[in-house]
Amino acid sequence: MLSADQTLRATIAANLASHERSMERDVSLRRAAVALTIVTGERGEASFIITRRVSSLRNHSGQWALPGGRIDDGEDPIGAALRELDEEVALRCDRDSALGLLDDYPTRSGFCITPVVVWAGANVSLTPNPKEVAEVHRVSIAELDAPGIPKLFELEVSDRPVLSVRILGQDIFAPTAAVIFQFREVAIHGRDTRVRHYDQPPFAWK
Repeated sequence: MLSADQTLRATIAANLASHERSMERDVSLRRAAVALTIVTGERGEASFIITRRVSSLRNHSGQWALPGGRIDDGEDPIGAALRELDEEVALRCDRDSALGLLDDYPTRSGFCITPVVVWAGANVSLTPNPKEVAEVHRVSIAELDAPGIPKLFELEVSDRPVLSVRILGQDIFAPTAAVIFQFREVAIHGRDTRVRHYDQPPFAWK
């Protein structure tokens, strides 16, 4: 079992620090940030938080997502990710909990997502905001090494493969899946893996 202990925290921080991050230069994209947040699971295992958005939202309703949203004026990605984490699941973390950043990921819907890896640790309570979050789950990080992760498939309307990861008994697609997969590769295993070339399914383009 992978434990959410200080050894894991130090490993993730070191792997992120040594990763040469890819940054998106297209200024026309709207900037957003998500929090890949590490917590302790029900059995004490290192886990991360994933949510399902409520069906009433205007954008990406009902989709699986990491806590996050637009970067407001005067914010940086860390500040935005931590604010959204608090607003969506009532988890308040300080800036020292941010271990580093993964690559920027440009989306078909016109956003540039900056993923922030956050260490929340043990004894964490999660309360979903009913206006934004229908479900919140803790997923064991070890599950990301299961056979068949990631899965790639082709689209007739794209020359790039779509990436998905199978967790919680279903396929979760890029952009969320791309961030989760790069977290596994870079933060956990120290591999220099890129994901921005993976496409998203058409339902995520709007």
